[in-house]
Amino acid sequence: MSSRADTDETCGGGPETAGAPAEGPSFTGPDTTAARAGQPARPEEAHITAARTGRAITASALHAAATGADTFPAVLREALSRRGLSLERVSERLKARGITISRATLSSWQRGRSQPERARSLRAVEVLEEILELPAGTLRSLLGPRRPRGRTTQPDSEGAALQILGEDSVVEKALGARFRHFNQETSSLMVHDIVRVGESGTLSGLSTTNVLRAGRAGADRAVFVLSFDDEAAEPVDIRVTCGRLVEATYLKRLTSLVLEIHFGRKLAKLDTTVVSYAVEVSPSDTPATHYERWSRTNLHEYLQQVFFHPGALPADCHRYVREKVGAPPRARRRVPLGAAHDVHVLTSRCKPGVHGVAWDYGTGTAGTGGRPG
Repeated sequence: MSSRADTDETCGGGPETAGAPAEGPSFTGPDTTAARAGQPARPEEAHITAARTGRAITASALHAAATGADTFPAVLREALSRRGLSLERVSERLKARGITISRATLSSWQRGRSQPERARSLRAVEVLEEILELPAGTLRSLLGPRRPRGRTTQPDSEGAALQILGEDSVVEKALGARFRHFNQETSSLMVHDIVRVGESGTLSGLSTTNVLRAGRAGADRAVFVLSFDDEAAEPVDIRVTCGRLVEATYLKRLTSLVLEIHFGRKLAKLDTTVVSYAVEVSPSDTPATHYERWSRTNLHEYLQQVFFHPGALPADCHRYVREKVGAPPRARRRVPLGAAHDVHVLTSRCKPGVHGVAWDYGTGTAGTGGRPG
């Protein structure tokens, strides 16, 4: 098992081979990992963990924002989810009715980057209402005034995250409407991840210290997403030593943990603050094989440490980088095991992308990957 995390963006990945990253234990930073195709998790499927105090944390309207808002993109997303139809399938059904609308265009509509305006597009909306079994006029009535010509510019936070994570990632599904403004008020300067592997070779816990800088006055919180590749691995204890934990929501269908941590004060522009948290993970039967963090911004410094139980020492460890989630690993380099049964990778001027450490136990051990976020 492995995990991934997001620093402002750190995320985890699946196995190191090419292909869609797994959504299990592998850690990366605050922007997390690739998504599994399918419907977004419904609120009732969210499992809420407890804080160190033992008081259960009430889930916020994490998904309600994505499904309850009376806007064209939100209603379209909710209808697609309810019907369980992929954008490709919807495009095919429109084409069967004589209307050609690409999957990319449908994606832009449901994300709010563009809206139907031309006659053909408005006709497509009417047919969409039939395909999605919506009352006539439901979508058409939500269209606003015609937008100015020219390409719609994405918010920097969303656009940078999409470049690393891709569309429909686990992080985007976990955050819903909040993904569009994901940590846009802050950026990470330094991140230190510590991953602990137990005697059975499975992930036992991770801790992260993140130094953040405010890009604007008034920033007072940050959101972090940790994704796990192994469905059997679930967070059982969360401790925040720098900052105040106000939400901890575990989304079982996405095997992802969403943390919202407040700084305790509003920051002035360019002020810095430190956030530190630790997560213990339930036992699993699947050995961990890697840890990843993804970042959408430049980090001044990133330190990864993986500590192994003396009874589960790996035969080989190496570092690697991916340009984005799911891309082939590059810049592979072996890293030696230290006296404390640990490996570490220190990267200065860490560029946006996915940064990971992988290990293997020799013959006979097969595991999954992971990333934190």
